[in-house]
Amino acid sequence: MKKIVLVGGAGTVGAILAKGLKDKYEIVIMDVQKPDDNVAFIEGDAVDFDGLLETLPDDTDTIVNLLRIESTKGIDSKAHFDEMTALFFNASYYLLLAAQTKGIRRVVVASSNHVTDGYEKDGYSLLPREITVDDFPKTNSLYGVLKFASEQLGYLFAKEGKLSVINLRIASVPPAEKRKQPNDRLERTLLADEDLVALVQASIETDKNYGTYYGVSDNRHKPWSTLNAYQELGFGGKASKKE
Repeated sequence: MKKIVLVGGAGTVGAILAKGLKDKYEIVIMDVQKPDDNVAFIEGDAVDFDGLLETLPDDTDTIVNLLRIESTKGIDSKAHFDEMTALFFNASYYLLLAAQTKGIRRVVVASSNHVTDGYEKDGYSLLPREITVDDFPKTNSLYGVLKFASEQLGYLFAKEGKLSVINLRIASVPPAEKRKQPNDRLERTLLADEDLVALVQASIETDKNYGTYYGVSDNRHKPWSTLNAYQELGFGGKASKKE
């Protein structure tokens, strides 16, 4: 059974993945805080490279990078920018380098739809079609800039041929309590739990060495295209908010 390490997996997305993948893989969460669920846990800080080399299990098959920090502004304060840079750029590099050093097969990166949120408003595409991964990055925030930068780090590592990297531009995955509140945008941008699990599993199992994909359910008027995810990963995004 493949060992999958969810780095930064103590949050909402990590809990969904741990529950949905536990029957298919050996799931381990690595985070600075212990998750609520009863799942194998390793305390570790991805900003500490030497610590990563010591704590990442040698028999890891795939790392899923779920590191996150809240950011709602375009140009943020220097302090918050430094914090985001440490988590989204430095730690992304450290995880890729640690994986390469330890001979880990693949890193799946939870990127963000905010890489191209300049083409989207209120959950609608501003283009005369769905937004694709071929559209030039256009973001409204430093958060989106750093997420795109982390994708490019993955490309550099994958190009060397020693590590496979899959980037997933995740749509909206709110906590359960927030899904019960009226949210017009969420009707178009939701990535349902079932689809999140299916997308990550497809990313673990694909024979693609590198790729970038949008992760969104097949919602009516969804702003992002999942065509290449369907063609290359077999991801259909079949679940919907009402299911």
